Amino acid sequence: MRVLHERCCGLDVHKDTVVACAITPQGQKTKTFGTMTGDLEKLVQWLKERGIRHVAMESTGIYWIPVFNVLEEELNPEALMVVNARHIKAVPGRKTDVKDAEWIADLLRHGLLRGSRIPERPQRELQEAVRYRRKLVDMRADEVRRLQKVLEGANIKLGDVATDVMGLSGRDMLRALVEGQDDSARLAEFARGRLRRKRDQLESALEGSIGQHQRFILGHLLQHIEFVERQIEQLSAEIEARMRPYEAHMESLQRIPGIGRRGVEAILAEIGVEMSYWPTAEAIASWAKICPGNNESGGKRRSTSIGRGNQSLRGALVEATLAAIRVKDSYFSALYHRVATRRGAKRAIIAVAHAMLIVIYHMLKDSTVYSELGGDYFERVDREAILRQSVCRIEKLGYQVTLHEASAA
Repeated sequence: MRVLHERCCGLDVHKDTVVACAITPQGQKTKTFGTMTGDLEKLVQWLKERGIRHVAMESTGIYWIPVFNVLEEELNPEALMVVNARHIKAVPGRKTDVKDAEWIADLLRHGLLRGSRIPERPQRELQEAVRYRRKLVDMRADEVRRLQKVLEGANIKLGDVATDVMGLSGRDMLRALVEGQDDSARLAEFARGRLRRKRDQLESALEGSIGQHQRFILGHLLQHIEFVERQIEQLSAEIEARMRPYEAHMESLQRIPGIGRRGVEAILAEIGVEMSYWPTAEAIASWAKICPGNNESGGKRRSTSIGRGNQSLRGALVEATLAAIRVKDSYFSALYHRVATRRGAKRAIIAVAHAMLIVIYHMLKDSTVYSELGGDYFERVDREAILRQSVCRIEKLGYQVTLHEASAA
């Protein structure tokens, strides 16, 4: 095979070691380095001494990230490649770290590797912040569920009357419970706004048997929930500051039904605003694993599951989809009901998420604005087919059908 890169290096990255195999016109050299910052700087110097211009490494867990960060500062980022470990499985035989590094270097030398998409450092930092906020939001939800479980154990049915247990009224009642208040009538007086109309129901719901141990746990849960909420607010402020350069894109994407500001932040943190990496809309859908697979051989179709893909992006799209399908007279709602009738609700949700990602791709790539197609889009497109099907069904019931235009009548 033709040699594409005369000076290249393959890295087999692990938690404690990095095995480097450098190939140059003078021959092949292999050396093992540690993963401390000083060791990685020695790796950079070792590569520079050999005039290495192209480097490839496996995307092993998160261990590639610090190696990539150090090499990115010293080498040309365009010549630094992170590849999927599934795409570079070594030939059968004895497997060692040295052989893996040699195999990566040999594939890179002949131009047989395809690099994964690695965003620039500012977007990677934004991505990390948005993902961490998502973890904190989930943590808060878990703590609220634990709090409700403690209340149920004390036979306090606050959640049956109040829509939000962690609202202002609910928090005041919970703090009073923690401080030792037992009188349900006094607890019900903490109700605010429309909840005051339900004071009689609240009084009944707050009559329970709560012990000292349960008060202790409730106090800790309340403190933790409030602490997590402060952390979420701080993270949101940091994310908002980092998203200011994309404010125009965010305002445009929020016109899509079901997508709010946080949804836009999560989506842009994963895909960015530059769509040049993906040549087509189908390419980004395949990268995100938000479309069915294609696995057919000998006329037989095997599993076409969508795969794992980018979990954060898929989560944001599915969350937006669940909101979009509830918008009346919208294209996404019509698409969901159209697919759900034939394929089921879960496949319909993925189909709508796929359509939403395609819309986002074209809006970012072509700088277009969202145009609602309407809930009757498929009826307009398939008008003749719908007429034929309807007539056929009526005729099967034993009737004769004659169609006339309403205007003509």
